[in-house]
Amino acid sequence: MPTRRAFLGALSAGTASALVRRASAQGEVSGPGATSQQTAGGVRTTMSGPMNETAYHLVERPPKPGAGPSMTAAARDELEHHLHCQCGCTLDVYTCRTTDFTCPISPAIHQDVVRLVQGGYTGAEIMAAFRAVYGERVLMAPVREGFNWAGYVMPFVAVGMGTVLAAVLMWRWRRAAGQRSTDSPAFVAPSGVQATPEELARLEAAIRDDA
Repeated sequence: MPTRRAFLGALSAGTASALVRRASAQGEVSGPGATSQQTAGGVRTTMSGPMNETAYHLVERPPKPGAGPSMTAAARDELEHHLHCQCGCTLDVYTCRTTDFTCPISPAIHQDVVRLVQGGYTGAEIMAAFRAVYGERVLMAPVREGFNWAGYVMPFVAVGMGTVLAAVLMWRWRRAAGQRSTDSPAFVAPSGVQATPEELARLEAAIRDDA
């Protein structure tokens, strides 16, 4: 016959197991550091919206003959900082796969990068391979070529034009002020007034200020 302590222990274990099963069914249990969650409808979301679990496309190239790894693991991780995860978040591949353990896209892209590195492909070649499959959206920053240059150049052009315009307006304003000062008639003291040159200068300045 079970003792009272054994009965209470079995009851507690059963209750805990039921709570875990319920949380798992509702999608409330997530991995450590996860930034996405599963809603009641079964749709996982990122910080930017619904997660697109079908956005992954295989990126592969045949290994180069006799080639070894083209870079170190640290350089490979740095390369992944320039690739945008396609799950729907705003993170790069490295950050997404190391912080959101529910995302299936960033680990898959990481494996593609690993295979290309092992196949002897350089960073530029790997980036070109991903652009060929995903387009420009796979890059964290657009390539500085063609029309993309406008995004980099136009802010500097606008600032430069504004500076030149301000300088021209300031020059014209100073020139107009100097012209008005030159055109003003010289002050002539009335006849019979006894005053020193310094007193006459102060009086002339006061009259110009009033004008």
